[in-house]
Amino acid sequence: MRPQPVSKVEWVAPSRLRANHYNPNHVAPPELGLLKISIIEDGWTQPIVARPDGEIVDGFHRYMLATNDKEIQAMTDGLVPVVWLAPNDAAHQMMSTIRHNRARGTHGILKMAEIVRQLAGEMQISESEIMSRLGMEDEEVERLVDQGGMTKRGSAAAFGNGWVPEG
Repeated sequence: MRPQPVSKVEWVAPSRLRANHYNPNHVAPPELGLLKISIIEDGWTQPIVARPDGEIVDGFHRYMLATNDKEIQAMTDGLVPVVWLAPNDAAHQMMSTIRHNRARGTHGILKMAEIVRQLAGEMQISESEIMSRLGMEDEEVERLVDQGGMTKRGSAAAFGNGWVPEG
């Protein structure tokens, strides 16, 4: 087997790292809250990916939480896991950042609904816990749990004249 960066995870001080100037990925506050919950509940499952000079290729938001959140800092004495990429030119590193961002994919609504229904149903997780731990609002959980569709939730009279339910 050829050596891989993940085989050499190092715990380093965040001060050895720095943000790159080109990352187009932005995380909204609710998702950043989910990232914090993920690190606290599951631990560090993904290292930060960096160039040898400390520039972050992937993991800026994990880095940001680790440098600003006392609870996360306390977990590892302030250190963060890092894998170092082999030196490459700036163009390669920029493309690597984009690949890391885009490879994460998206969540399909039907699968999400199936998972939330399973959590709320057979696993008996309360809707408030689902909301808290998945960063969802009450209405979102309600819609995902509801298998019957919008008209089952209320009467058809509750909808405006622009929408007429069938059936």
